[in-house]
Amino acid sequence: MPTEILMPALSPTMEEGTLAKWLVKEGDTVSSGDLLAEIETDKATMEFEAVDEGVIGKILVAEGTEGVKVNTPIALIGEEGEDFSGAAGSGGGEAKAEASSQAAPAEASDATEPAQGYGRGATDATPSSDATPAPAAPKGGDGNRIFASPLARRIAKDKGLDLSQIKGSGPHGRIVKADVESAKPGAAKADAPAAATEAPKAAASAGGGAMPTGPSAEQVLKMYEGRDYEEVKLNGMRKTVAARLTEAKQTIPHFYLRRDIELDALMKFRSQLNKQLEGRGVKLSVNDFVIKACALALQAVPDANAVWAGDRMVKLKPSDVAVAVAVDGGLFTPVLLDAEKKSLSALSAEMKDLAGRARDGKLKPHEYVGGSFAISNLGMFGIENFDAVINPPHGAILAVGAGVKKPVVGEDGELKVATVMSTTLSVDHRVIDGALGAQLLAAIKENLENPMVMLA
Repeated sequence: MPTEILMPALSPTMEEGTLAKWLVKEGDTVSSGDLLAEIETDKATMEFEAVDEGVIGKILVAEGTEGVKVNTPIALIGEEGEDFSGAAGSGGGEAKAEASSQAAPAEASDATEPAQGYGRGATDATPSSDATPAPAAPKGGDGNRIFASPLARRIAKDKGLDLSQIKGSGPHGRIVKADVESAKPGAAKADAPAAATEAPKAAASAGGGAMPTGPSAEQVLKMYEGRDYEEVKLNGMRKTVAARLTEAKQTIPHFYLRRDIELDALMKFRSQLNKQLEGRGVKLSVNDFVIKACALALQAVPDANAVWAGDRMVKLKPSDVAVAVAVDGGLFTPVLLDAEKKSLSALSAEMKDLAGRARDGKLKPHEYVGGSFAISNLGMFGIENFDAVINPPHGAILAVGAGVKKPVVGEDGELKVATVMSTTLSVDHRVIDGALGAQLLAAIKENLENPMVMLA
């Protein structure tokens, strides 16, 4: 029985994507882990892997097709010699998806699950003429649906295995052929699939939905009739950025705290370190020090190391710091995990790697999801100060401006010239109150003005 390969949800906010390129053709034999296609999500172009072995019997969605909804069948896979001619009509995935939506109620609740691998057998979703309700999807002991490929289900049935006792190794805990072939009686129950699918759905509802409201395209175009202009089509990333930032400004009660930070001690210390690290090919940037300073400040003010979670706050123990990276058509915020534990040189190397792969569109979803705090640095563009928008569910974001020489009054009351960097902390008032935010920004300032402390 042929199996549908469904359009996967390759990022937490993905609702549709572009099938950029097929890496296989009809008749090719594939194994688990083989690359099937390149798919453009709302954030990047990512490779899609096979989770089962078989023969690609029919490609339902041509490469280059845009707006392919998650869970839409894009191809059929089956056994060698299997007849694929009657498995799907010439209408391809859209027609099949429509038929699936008319299936029995037991299947309806599964239609909204983000597809992380292959779908049901191609004939499973066809409504029967006698309208007999389909049996409910298999459930685990905790009431959650068991995610398994059709091939894995057939093998498990032949071997008399209970799928609820098998831990899946496929995407989001999906049970695949290798799992049932190596399964032993009494294997630990897999409870990961349900939890794993909740995060993408929650993230999608948080920012990947409808575009911001305002004048329609027709209304705007009418305003500029007779003028010379070019229409720029929105890609998936720009749509997501627009939706998430509109949501952030509409739903997050921002307030702003500002401090000037003197950088002379840091610049001198950085110069000394870079000379000593030159032989290792390491060159620390001011931003590396800012990341470290923020990570340590979150440890010093742990109540500020928190995110908003709808009806509660979640306080993190590690300092997972996100850093905004500008890319063509939008931006990424890759996350540096456990930043408080890493050396400046380690943070520098990791940040360079993440930023490079962000610009190449090669980041994985787990590398830009999470964190409790973010940094946006426009100092390299000559911007002296600005207010950044909080990226939900973060509790705060630090806007970093350029270091500029200014006259300041020293501790002894004398006027001197110092390199001063303006910073603005945008704070979610639901998570961090004014005094707590002030403590956090003071800790960041203390770390940057006394950089050697960060090495202690």
